[in-house]
Amino acid sequence: MKKTVLITGTSSGIGQAAVRRFAEAGWNVVTTMRSPARAVELAWPEQVLVTRLDVQDRASIHDAIEAGIARFGRIDALVNNAGFGQYGLFEATPEDKIREQFDVNVFGVMEVIRAMLPHFRQHRAGVIVNVSSGAGMFTLPMISLYCASKFALEGFSESLSYELASQGVAVKLVIPHGGVSSTRFGERSGREYAGHAAIADYDAFVAATNQAFDRMRAARMMTSDEVAQVIYEAATDGSDRLRYLVGDDARGFVKARRELPEEGYIDFMRAHFRTEE
Repeated sequence: MKKTVLITGTSSGIGQAAVRRFAEAGWNVVTTMRSPARAVELAWPEQVLVTRLDVQDRASIHDAIEAGIARFGRIDALVNNAGFGQYGLFEATPEDKIREQFDVNVFGVMEVIRAMLPHFRQHRAGVIVNVSSGAGMFTLPMISLYCASKFALEGFSESLSYELASQGVAVKLVIPHGGVSSTRFGERSGREYAGHAAIADYDAFVAATNQAFDRMRAARMMTSDEVAQVIYEAATDGSDRLRYLVGDDARGFVKARRELPEEGYIDFMRAHFRTEE
């Protein structure tokens, strides 16, 4: 019997690449997105079911899970990929946008998992793969809210893994770091940032930070396909491993976070974003 995976946020980028990777390996795939009409131009094979799931709409979550079970009989793995990143100064970010960051990246993931767990417990089996970020290990300025949401996801996933091990359910974290090409991830961030109020006192800092980000983007970026391969490996390796890092640590952020003492790590990170006095 073929195994089935449900993947959120599959209209582009990592999610879309993950659908292809699982389908190529012979899995049934419940591919979900907020606007399924976007999938019309994609020629998915027969074992791919396209359905609507908005992580901020609880009814759509339950409907998507029920549709997947009705079509394929069972769901064996869940990939929580849907998410976005707020870019901009914390002080200039509207309150509703702060809440939306957590609604999508944290509370949305929790709602999808909560809805899936009765099915997994019924079978005493299942794998949950949460797509995190290097921004859940180290922090960068101008994305404080995204970092906060991914730190929350990391802590939640690690703690949840202890609980669900008692039910035969594995929890995995796939952690892209160093930037991912061929995604639309930055489009929404750019639109959100355009609506933020300007605060002149930060102008020098923002300019220096943008230059630092430009230097970072000049380094090699991984592809969505590379991340999708690690997601597939995490879902299928049968291990109890929690974290799977994927990316190029040429900037040294992961190494600094893991190996330097606290003061050394903070000094290392601050050096990247220091403005000239």
